[in-house]
Amino acid sequence: MPCETIIPPDSPFTLDNIPFGVISTALDPKRRCATALGHHAIDLSLLWKDRDGLEPNQSLYDIFSQPSLNAFAALSSTARSKVREILIHDLSTGCVPEKCFIPLNQVHMHLPMKIWGYSDFFCSLEHAQNCAPLTGGRVARNFFYAPSVYNGRASSVMPSPNPVRRPKGIKYDHDVGQPVFGPTTKMDFELEIGYFVSKPIPLGQTIDAIDAPEHIFGFVLLNDWSSRDFQEFEMTPLGPFHSKGFGTSISPWVITLDALKPFACEPEHVHFATEFDHQRYVERATATFDIRLNASLIRNGQKNNITESNLRSLYWTPYQQIAHHASAGCGLETGDLMGTGTISGQHEGELGCLFEATKDGSRPLEFPNGTTVRYLEDADEIVLEAWCDNGTKRIGFGECRGKILPSLQN
Repeated sequence: MPCETIIPPDSPFTLDNIPFGVISTALDPKRRCATALGHHAIDLSLLWKDRDGLEPNQSLYDIFSQPSLNAFAALSSTARSKVREILIHDLSTGCVPEKCFIPLNQVHMHLPMKIWGYSDFFCSLEHAQNCAPLTGGRVARNFFYAPSVYNGRASSVMPSPNPVRRPKGIKYDHDVGQPVFGPTTKMDFELEIGYFVSKPIPLGQTIDAIDAPEHIFGFVLLNDWSSRDFQEFEMTPLGPFHSKGFGTSISPWVITLDALKPFACEPEHVHFATEFDHQRYVERATATFDIRLNASLIRNGQKNNITESNLRSLYWTPYQQIAHHASAGCGLETGDLMGTGTISGQHEGELGCLFEATKDGSRPLEFPNGTTVRYLEDADEIVLEAWCDNGTKRIGFGECRGKILPSLQN
């Protein structure tokens, strides 16, 4: 099947991309690995069924027949790059059998990895500066010395477009002057990027930021759903729990480091003075990526753009984040998921959550079609998107969608 006939100009899945995901279909419910091109998934287990592996005793058919990408991600970066090069060659020359192509609207997407652990960072200076006054504080001094991070719930990570249910929890009722239990009234989204660990870091070992690329498989969009009223109750003394643990949505296609290399760039923030040696990524020109991010709200069938930002605006980069995470020797496993934290910019229209954009609901967003937003309502749907474009190459992440279901009544 000639690739030029199946790649629409608006598709995020171009030959410059070659993402990896896990699919099933109604005709074959077995989960297996795939890539995407245009509006089609390519079944990699079927493609490699009669092919040899990269090395003796290394069966890519067995690897791609797994229900997750963990086995593939655990291969060396050289081996994964070779597979990607083979796919680009075969897809561009029409060497992939037509039977391997499945329309994307006929596949069911699953979590791409078996996720052993999930940690979420807090690394946007602009986000910190905007949130601090709303909580009666200021940006903590330690923010400038290390990436802030907490351990989340791997059990509640879900692939787009799964819905998320409005949670119940404990919050302060300021009218009655005491805590109450009930559904959140301040449900929020967070515009983030997530990334998966490839090469594991054994317990007791550490890495430097310069070594981080060898330990990152690829990137996804990530929405860390949040309940701001629960968060207010939980922050002292131990920080977020139910306010962050009820659901995290990710886009189902993993965008590899190889695909992102043409979009490597220098971070907006420079802070050598407060970096420890293991955090320092000396190749500043390629220390992060130029990834344009967008979040939209669909309410009553109408889509409104809420925010746009860029990964490069983070104060601490993903490479610095994973180096810091490993610096105490906790160890990281193939498939562990890291969230960058909310990504906000310096200007209005670049704020990565409603808590910031509406000043905790006190200043609602108003759109030309009459929609007014303080926090998310039942049946609202959040859509995250991300694109990279340097004038010669263009790739996208696909969508990360999640629609809000009402809380359980019992």
